[in-house]
Amino acid sequence: MELRHLRYFVGVAAHGSFNRAAQILHLTQPALSRQVRDLEDELSVPLFVRGKNAVKLTDAGERFYDEAREVLARAELAVQRVRDETRCEVLRVGYSPSATAGILPRALQRFQTENPKVQIELADVSPPEMIRMAVEGRLDLVIALEPSVTTTVGFQWTELHRVTHVLVMRADHPLAKLKRIAPRRLREVPLVGLARANFPDYVPHVRRILKPFGFEPRFVALEMDGVSTLFASLEAYHAAAILADGVIEFMPRSLVCRPFLPKFDSVVAKIGLSSTSPNPHAELFAELLRREARRAESSGA
Repeated sequence: MELRHLRYFVGVAAHGSFNRAAQILHLTQPALSRQVRDLEDELSVPLFVRGKNAVKLTDAGERFYDEAREVLARAELAVQRVRDETRCEVLRVGYSPSATAGILPRALQRFQTENPKVQIELADVSPPEMIRMAVEGRLDLVIALEPSVTTTVGFQWTELHRVTHVLVMRADHPLAKLKRIAPRRLREVPLVGLARANFPDYVPHVRRILKPFGFEPRFVALEMDGVSTLFASLEAYHAAAILADGVIEFMPRSLVCRPFLPKFDSVVAKIGLSSTSPNPHAELFAELLRREARRAESSGA
């Protein structure tokens, strides 16, 4: 059992509806139902009486609701006390690896050298989870690709840099022999993609960039919950994947990537700073990120 299970349970109980709670928590309704069901299975007791349009707590659920709220409050208080006692300022950063490769590590190093008493908490999470953390006030700064996360309210968004697309595949893939890939060559190529639940913009984006070439992507798998899982799938099968060029920084040696010609429209990576509870260190870190992005662009990295 994890604290998130308690948060999900309390959210459903407070709103009396899985649908409403899912909207507030930025989860899909099936995903939220599954998490609550897992909690009930672990406790071996039903917590809700499920109706057609609403839910209500069982007797056990009523008792557990009070306990869960108390646990969450104590956990938040414990975190705050530790931070106060250590007198260590914290900057909470959510990021997408493909949007920050080659930029974030250098900016972190520079920031920590100049601000040794500020602890940076990094969250490498999926776009829906990043939105959820941002809305809940658990992130001070966000770095993400357009569009989903960068529409989150309560944040001020500015462009960091632009990323281009590459085709990733095994070194023995037929297209790996080419220096550049013509998009039309993908018409019959089996593609592996990222799961809609974790990356809701991925499939629509791939379809949109391929539409001018007159065909739909031929996805053979869309269950990859992250880039690492996708890489493992590509290593095992003769498929390919369209990804942001930032993946080059952490791609396994068994895989290769090739640019497209003509190029697809680039994707904007943005920095978001919390406007509801601004962190005094966020703007400084954002400027270091912009500086590293300019340096990378000027050096051709």
